Amino acid sequence: MRRPLIGALSALLLGGAGLATAGVAPAAAVSDTPKAKAVDFAGTVALSNCSGSVVRMPNSADSDLAFVLSNGHCLESGMPSAGQVIVDRASTRSFTLLNSSGSGVATLRATKIAYATMTDTDVSLYQLSSTYAQIQQRYGIKALPLADTHPVQGTAINVVSGYWKKIYSCNIDGFVYRLKEDEWTWKDSVRYTSACNTIGGTSGSPVVDSATGKVVAINNTGNEDGGRCTLNNPCEVDANGTVTVRQGINYAQQTYGITKCVAAGNKINLSLAGCELPKP
Repeated sequence: MRRPLIGALSALLLGGAGLATAGVAPAAAVSDTPKAKAVDFAGTVALSNCSGSVVRMPNSADSDLAFVLSNGHCLESGMPSAGQVIVDRASTRSFTLLNSSGSGVATLRATKIAYATMTDTDVSLYQLSSTYAQIQQRYGIKALPLADTHPVQGTAINVVSGYWKKIYSCNIDGFVYRLKEDEWTWKDSVRYTSACNTIGGTSGSPVVDSATGKVVAINNTGNEDGGRCTLNNPCEVDANGTVTVRQGINYAQQTYGITKCVAAGNKINLSLAGCELPKP
């Protein structure tokens, strides 16, 4: 998977300084293809080891406590085991909120991990101590909307990394029946075209539909060395069990299913009709 990186970033980001972690220098935002809608860093966040974004559901109200979306493998407690599901666990994790240019403008604080797992998908959803309205009033930044429908092959997308302050532009190449990496298996994963050559620290980045500005997935992994179904070398498994390895290709996990599991008030409810997220 797109390995979490270790480092304290808040002071650097809030001061507008550049980063250099694990020997890789940060890059400026890049765009390989024209975008139908301007995509920037507003609403994205930097975690201590990953990327993420402030997101809202279609039924979220301005008065609701906001969510931050990232990967399950980015949890401060470490990677959940296969089959493990976390719901409503207390957390005080902090996130550096970025503006449109990628400058840190605030530190947001979680009150809990509302939901997290690495089973079927790779997601962490933190609930903050601030509402959407408070974040917008204080910092002028709106949350990114989560799409509630399955993305479409060929869609132009942007992978927006708050950790590296870099935007990757490519298209959805297709969908993977099962994506297997070490002990974890993910369903209906998004496969990028080769232009999205994401790296460590981009884990948890929102995958934004360039035309709508809505989040359709979360960046989470890529095959680095050509290995077969091993850590940092996921393999594709089709419905017949045929395994395909695509070295250098990267992947994301769809997010529309999350919207089916959030009730009014931004409350996780895994019993809602249509909710297919794994249960504890």
